[in-house]
Amino acid sequence: MARSREFLTPSQPTRLSPREYLIVGGGLAGLAVIGWAYIVYMAWAMNHMGLVDMWMPPVASEPWAYTDFIWLFVMWVVVMTAMMVPSVVPMVMVFTAVNRTKAQKAQSYVPTFVFVSGYLVAWSGFSLLVSVAQWPLHTAGVLNPMMDSYNYTFSGIVLILAGVYQWTPLKEACLNLCRSPLGFLMVHWREGKSGALNMGIRHGLFCIGCCWALMLVLFAVGVMNMLWVLLIAMFVLLEKILPAPRLMRGLSGLGLILWGASWVTA
Repeated sequence: MARSREFLTPSQPTRLSPREYLIVGGGLAGLAVIGWAYIVYMAWAMNHMGLVDMWMPPVASEPWAYTDFIWLFVMWVVVMTAMMVPSVVPMVMVFTAVNRTKAQKAQSYVPTFVFVSGYLVAWSGFSLLVSVAQWPLHTAGVLNPMMDSYNYTFSGIVLILAGVYQWTPLKEACLNLCRSPLGFLMVHWREGKSGALNMGIRHGLFCIGCCWALMLVLFAVGVMNMLWVLLIAMFVLLEKILPAPRLMRGLSGLGLILWGASWVTA
């Protein structure tokens, strides 16, 4: 293990060139733009049902086909990609810089997309779990075909759960790793393409540990609510890059708990 981390001894990896920033940043931006374009289209189509033919979850009285679940899963994968790719940019840039250092030392290195693929695999797994959870919510009539919640008590409980999780040690531990890209690589570095894929998946899992409860807030406010999708994505990004993360966690947790309590008691 010591040999696999030898090149990481310097506190700062080699700086990337403007061209490398453009290539890596452009690729990540492209992924995010595709995801956001899909979200915008879905939100528009839901409000213009007479103009387009699009998939919608069946109403509670209708049976689900396997294709319904596939479309639901695809929707979550695209939404998670759009929301989470911007927040992983610092991590990906550090990974790319470390690999550039290896290349300059004539050591083997791995293309950045392998690491990013692992990150997306982790969030695709989360999307699968969320899709499995959403299915019975539709069949039970908790969510309507527009993917909005019918039930204030359910929505309030989701918000309270998300708020409480903001205060937990697990949230803090996962957030700290997400806020320290070089620290993550120092501890979890693995060589080769399989190692880069493993690191991407592992970082994605820590990211899920940090953000899963915030993503469930969409069940309360509307899975395809454009405003809240954007607000949660922005909060996830700011939580990882701004100072005073404990203050952010404390205030956001309190706000979610109070908001949820108001819905439960409404």
